[in-house]
Amino acid sequence: MSEKPYRPNVGIALFNREGLVLAGHRFASSGPETIDPALAWQMPQGGIDEGEDVVEAARRELWEETGIRTASLLGRTEEWWSYDFPPYDGPGTHKLAGFRGQRQLWVAFRHEGPLSEIQMVVEGCAEDPEFDAWGFFPLALLPRLVVPFRRPTYEKVAEAFAGFAAPPA
Repeated sequence: MSEKPYRPNVGIALFNREGLVLAGHRFASSGPETIDPALAWQMPQGGIDEGEDVVEAARRELWEETGIRTASLLGRTEEWWSYDFPPYDGPGTHKLAGFRGQRQLWVAFRHEGPLSEIQMVVEGCAEDPEFDAWGFFPLALLPRLVVPFRRPTYEKVAEAFAGFAAPPA
């Protein structure tokens, strides 16, 4: 597994006007790993194409996964954070099977549009849907809602973007 490269990836923290962050509930089949439904929440994320600007990649992935186009840039991380995928013995044809894990930059946006803009099946997008539900959550809660191998990265995201988040209740 260690000979495989990390996939360049961008994660998106999309805040609403109240300072809560969007997370989707993943289909069990949307990743190369087995997912416990209780830990199947994640913020939108996806690959960065060769030569693609990070913020533009974030906008593209946000649209592909949620249909959202109405978002203003709040900030981004400059440091790459990596995580390894758990062992995988499924089909080698899965788009992530050739990677050890992902190395990510993160971008924060504020959603400026109506909630009706959010879609699970995005019209005009060729990508398969990854989420079967969505919701807005306190940013500090998200590390406890994701699969364990992503948790350290989500803790860093919560720290990096705490200034955009709603204060803890």
